[in-house]
Amino acid sequence: RGRGAPVTNLSHNASFHSRERIAPSNHGIKHDLHPNAISNLEMGYLFEDLIRRFSEISNETAGEHYTPREVIRLIVSLLLINDKDALTGTGVIRQIYDPAAGTGGMLSIAEMEMKALNDRIRVELFGQELNPESFAICKSDMLVTGHNPENIAFGNTLTQDAHPNKRFHYMLSNPPYGVDWKKYADPIKDEAAEMGMSGRFGAGLPRISDGQLLFLQHMISKMRHDEQGSRIGIVMNGSPLFTGGAGSGESEIRRWMLENDWVEAIIALPTDLFYNTGIQTYVWLLTNRKDRARRGKVQLIDASGERFWKSMRKSLGSKRREIPPGACDQIARIYAEMLNGDGEWGDVSKIFATTDFGYREIRVERPLKLAFAITPEGLEALREAKPFARLDEEAQSAILESLEQHLAGDRWVSRRAFDTALSDALRAAGVKIGAPVRKAILGALSERVEAAEVCTDAKGKPEPDTDLRDHELVPLNEDWRAYVQREVLPFVPDAWVDESYTDTQDGGVGRVGYEINFNRYFYKYVLPRPLEEIDAELKALEAEIAGLLQEVVE
Repeated sequence: RGRGAPVTNLSHNASFHSRERIAPSNHGIKHDLHPNAISNLEMGYLFEDLIRRFSEISNETAGEHYTPREVIRLIVSLLLINDKDALTGTGVIRQIYDPAAGTGGMLSIAEMEMKALNDRIRVELFGQELNPESFAICKSDMLVTGHNPENIAFGNTLTQDAHPNKRFHYMLSNPPYGVDWKKYADPIKDEAAEMGMSGRFGAGLPRISDGQLLFLQHMISKMRHDEQGSRIGIVMNGSPLFTGGAGSGESEIRRWMLENDWVEAIIALPTDLFYNTGIQTYVWLLTNRKDRARRGKVQLIDASGERFWKSMRKSLGSKRREIPPGACDQIARIYAEMLNGDGEWGDVSKIFATTDFGYREIRVERPLKLAFAITPEGLEALREAKPFARLDEEAQSAILESLEQHLAGDRWVSRRAFDTALSDALRAAGVKIGAPVRKAILGALSERVEAAEVCTDAKGKPEPDTDLRDHELVPLNEDWRAYVQREVLPFVPDAWVDESYTDTQDGGVGRVGYEINFNRYFYKYVLPRPLEEIDAELKALEAEIAGLLQEVVE
């Protein structure tokens, strides 16, 4: 389950009588809490801080984080900024959904922003929440604000979808980060296996330790397929961007979203924004009705820099920073204008083709080269080999005696030649062995030697050395053969690509994977300080330490 920013309707939007304006604190100090004295935003922060402290006392599960309202406003602004024309006029109805509704803050702020655009718009709010206390607050808020409280459901969204046949115009959420779904794994796995792509989780299942991408798949299943379509805004940590290699559940989910061209933009937020964690978070924007200019493209915005946050005068738990309204507007404008390395904000916004995040993981093999000799270490390894150890003592002694008598002192750099010599030695000693024992002898008495002859199979093809096996990630837009010619063969001329290692979906050589690495695209090299400057600083410190020691001696 997730957390929306707590609502303030119950505590602040109601009218106060004059005698209610002064509230005593625990220390007998009186504070004026009248709406004329404290803004709705400030009252929201007070309420959020109370809930934060309560969650710490109750040992709330890691990953359940209340969403700061400036983050919610940013998400809502990003969702609505290009829809303003569609939201104006009469008879406009929009449905908003949060699958991890918490106390309903995301829903409430989304409605408030829509009403600011068009006070005649009809907004219907839907949600589901697992925590009973948060659910009660959210449902109460729906009652107070005139919404249908039955639209807020109690229960686990991932296992008991309370709105199975509903589709929504807008969806936004802050699901829990890094919280495992082991307790609910069986029904989720059953749905994925039985329903496949007609269900919610057919694209793939993430690792059991993090269920964020399950929530995102669930939201995608709620997209409308009419002319208006749907828009999704979800805030997650960095794991869904890059966790999991080619063929993993996470990579397959990213592949599904990008190949269907649903991902519109991803925005990196500053650290230290949330009350219970200081980790880096990212806002994902998805839609199934992209504008023509955005089709086949994804916009990445790095809004983690100092230009987009300011320090708070007093920390609230782990929250030490906030995004000012002006910065929210700047981020929304950067997104709306699709800046791509241009203008004042170009260094924080870049546009990529969806295929730029894809790659093929090809398997590169190198030939097995073995040399053979009878050594004490090799014979000891043979004694410990299971096929050999299962023989009776008489058979073991006969084999060891034949090896030492006929093969000791020689060295072979060809497996074929050694195999022939081994057969001759065993025949001369009258010893017969099966294939498992022969394999054990070859394995125990061999060592990898680069100068040895390449080992081949029955068809004369080189056998791969699994210890030298490697995988190369080839950009999806590039032919893997050209990549190997340029990046592999100049350094290991005897290497080849295992063409039987293929993708399960397109059948091509190599497995297709997708990852979105923000650091790769926005890394900025910082020159190290000059050595002279560092030396001068060290000498100054040494002099300071020497002076302090002198004072102690005196």
